[in-house]
Amino acid sequence: MSIQALKDALPPYAKDVKLNLGSVTTTSSLTGQRLWGTVLACALATRSARVVAEVSAEAADHLSKEAFTAAKAAAAIMAMNNVYYRATHLIGDDAYSTLPARLRMTVIGNPGVDKADFELWCLAVSAINGCGRCLESHEQVLRAAGVSREQIQDGLRIAAVLNATAATLDAESLVGA
Repeated sequence: MSIQALKDALPPYAKDVKLNLGSVTTTSSLTGQRLWGTVLACALATRSARVVAEVSAEAADHLSKEAFTAAKAAAAIMAMNNVYYRATHLIGDDAYSTLPARLRMTVIGNPGVDKADFELWCLAVSAINGCGRCLESHEQVLRAAGVSREQIQDGLRIAAVLNATAATLDAESLVGA
């Protein structure tokens, strides 16, 4: 199971997705842990069983047990936070942003890996889940930690390509060839 298996499964009309899937996993400016943690967290955020299976098998070869668990935690916590913070933002009443969330999210403060790595994974998952408030927050933390815009952009590209891969493969399974 691998990224190559996902590339091989993409239909001819998704050639651009296929080429991008290869490039985001081989030409990234990210460290190995940041890259594969981002790929894993994004795969989980797509909720595509096929993408999760292929990516998790390969990511396990590149990540420590702690980093693998932290990437899963990033996807899990952002699944909750992205809904909450996106909703409080979209309601349009600024009073909601002054109320305490009263949601437990201690893993963000103590993820078990480098904080900047975890923040990048959270940012990428937030891109898939469409939460502007979380994107802004995680981008600010990353920039303050010295992460370059190019590295943040790499994380966003990974999110976009994994999401497109999942959407294409899941659609193909529904409509057939």
